[in-house]
Amino acid sequence: MANQKEMPVVSGEMQSKIDRASILIEALPYIRKMSGQTIVIKYGGNAMVNEELKSSVMDDITLLKYIGINPIVVHGGGPDISGMLKEVNIESHFVNGLRYTDEKTMGIAQMVLIGKTNKEIVSSLNMKGAKAVGICGIDGNVIEAEKLTKDSDGNDLDIGYVGKITRINTKVIEMLANDEYIPVIAPIGVGADGHSYNINADTVAAEVAVALKASKLITLTDVRGVLRDNEDGTKSLIGQLDVATVKECKEQGIITGGMIPKVEGCLDTVLRGVRRAHIIDGRIPHSIILEMFTRHGIGTMIVKDKKEIK
Repeated sequence: MANQKEMPVVSGEMQSKIDRASILIEALPYIRKMSGQTIVIKYGGNAMVNEELKSSVMDDITLLKYIGINPIVVHGGGPDISGMLKEVNIESHFVNGLRYTDEKTMGIAQMVLIGKTNKEIVSSLNMKGAKAVGICGIDGNVIEAEKLTKDSDGNDLDIGYVGKITRINTKVIEMLANDEYIPVIAPIGVGADGHSYNINADTVAAEVAVALKASKLITLTDVRGVLRDNEDGTKSLIGQLDVATVKECKEQGIITGGMIPKVEGCLDTVLRGVRRAHIIDGRIPHSIILEMFTRHGIGTMIVKDKKEIK
């Protein structure tokens, strides 16, 4: 009689199934921990223009909702706006990384972000089985704003109808997210004077995350995260940063260029109450799931203090 305590030898298709089950088991404690919590996802970059990646992101967001997490999506749409401006022979101008937005440009930005980009994302999520609802800052005065008149250094600035957020009204967002819906937010704000304002999507995502006291802010980008140069000429990913290590990395020239505002923006959110902020590569299929539900993740996670990580 065969020893029933011996494990059967498995291979091929059966081993593949076991590997898949192991992935689900690895994810279980993270799913349990995150159940019922709110996360804000800033959706942009290549993941918005590549059809395969689009589908992957929509799968991830839909899965989050089905397992009891409340995802909120804030999207950009710069390439779509630039494309439409080009079609109507309006040249795009940028100042300090922000699009100069005169009245005509504002009209087109609003039309594209709300009427095209937002509804495409909502439709894609609904096709995956989710129940997504598209809103912008004008709806219910969700994003109250005023004209941006100063740059980050305090110098005078006039770039048209570009806004600075003064308040996030969370009631509409919470009503949707705490029910069965996924809010999808276009980064258009409204002023007390009734004017619409174009607002940087990273800024909107950060302010929404802080206002909602979200557990996580996840920013999809076209880079792996914060990278360190190795002696052999390769680069390695820095998986975790906190206040102290961000300062060190800036002093050492590890965090430079366009990564500085991304990291500083994430750091600002964790200092204001968001538990963790993540910069991840949206070019990797299922990057959200890999970052949230695997032991080591795939991007850079920013926290207030590494000692708080459990």
